[in-house]
Amino acid sequence: MKIYTKTGDKGTTSLFGGKRVAKHNIRIDSYGTVDELNANLGLVRDQDLDDKSKTGLIAIQEKLFTVGAILASDPGKASNEAKVPKLKQDDIQFLEMEIDRMNEDLPAMTHFVLPGGHVAVSHCHVARTVCRRAERICAALFNLEPFDEKVLQYLNRLSDYLFVLARCIAKQKQADEVKWIPDTNK
Repeated sequence: MKIYTKTGDKGTTSLFGGKRVAKHNIRIDSYGTVDELNANLGLVRDQDLDDKSKTGLIAIQEKLFTVGAILASDPGKASNEAKVPKLKQDDIQFLEMEIDRMNEDLPAMTHFVLPGGHVAVSHCHVARTVCRRAERICAALFNLEPFDEKVLQYLNRLSDYLFVLARCIAKQKQADEVKWIPDTNK
């Protein structure tokens, strides 16, 4: 497989199905941001984490390739849909079950917490914010050219998962969770 094709040298790229679009097209931005999220999850996974967390992150990274394939598909090519992998409701339920499992061992939230306390926690929060950005871009794209709604649901749950994972890692690493206490004395 050749890495460079030179077909994008003038600022365009191909969607699955062959349609060429500008590299600044919102569709390209959407799956590019999902790719950025996936790379950030690799940074999280490369931290000293328990095996359950690493296995879960690998499964999520694989699903993000599915999300990217859905977003990179030409919406005008119905025949192309059969070749594109799909998200399932089970994929969203996996995230929900993992959130519930991790939350069982965490203290109840009483305040927002500031990101940080350990490098692994910080990487998790960076991934969470990239996930939220991907969700916003995908929501904007969905308003222009609808696609499988499970993509939006998956990204929404994933950002919640990453928040809970950050708290779980903080507990495992015995990192302080710094509560955000709003200054209301003005």
